[in-house]
Amino acid sequence: MSSPSPITSATRTRIKICGLTREQDVDAAVAAGADAVGFVLYAKSPRAVTPGRAAELARRLPPFVTPVLLFVNAKATEVIAASDCVPGATVQFHGEESAEDCWAASDSGRIPYLRAARIPLGDEGLQFDLVEYAHVHSRARAILLDAHVDGYGGGGKAFNWSLLPPSVDSHLVLSGGLTPANVTDGILQVRPRGLSLAVDVSSGVELDGPDGRLLRGIKDADKIQRFVAAVRAADEQLGKEFHV
Repeated sequence: MSSPSPITSATRTRIKICGLTREQDVDAAVAAGADAVGFVLYAKSPRAVTPGRAAELARRLPPFVTPVLLFVNAKATEVIAASDCVPGATVQFHGEESAEDCWAASDSGRIPYLRAARIPLGDEGLQFDLVEYAHVHSRARAILLDAHVDGYGGGGKAFNWSLLPPSVDSHLVLSGGLTPANVTDGILQVRPRGLSLAVDVSSGVELDGPDGRLLRGIKDADKIQRFVAAVRAADEQLGKEFHV
């Protein structure tokens, strides 16, 4: 088993903005420097879009910005059909899919995919064997780390990052409760634990409504910019630590 790669000055944390439903939010994510944007194809989510709408929004993306389609316990035929509508899409499995389910829905690896790991909140996070989970889902491009909350994703809750194992033989994507205020700390804690690290944000960059509640699926361009700036600050700090 290979060990996580050393942090170098060239390390750059990849960024995904998820739960997009509007053209202006896709444009804002691209303008801020996002590497990927996510579309939720799960009808029960307040951020849900149809495959046709995801394809429409994805057509706004310039080269080298990846569309990611999020599914929850969908049939393989549905995943494959939706993915074929969005050229260059990566798939994210966020339900109870087995490794075999993911492989079948990726059309035996033709469609690149991420597998979400739902980490329990609090001290219960110690009971989740991420090393074994990454081994079982070794054909996934990365393991996405999210908090285990009611429903699937976008709950705005962060699990205890310090409880993650120190060495995981997988590329990791940190998600769950990330905001412009805490993402720097999340990267500093989690980056050394995997082969590489990306971050995935949804509720943390959503617009505040008149009542103070977040408007689900409606992003705030200023929050996106601040989130990206905080990620770059973490990368800069890691680069300085490496040189020291």
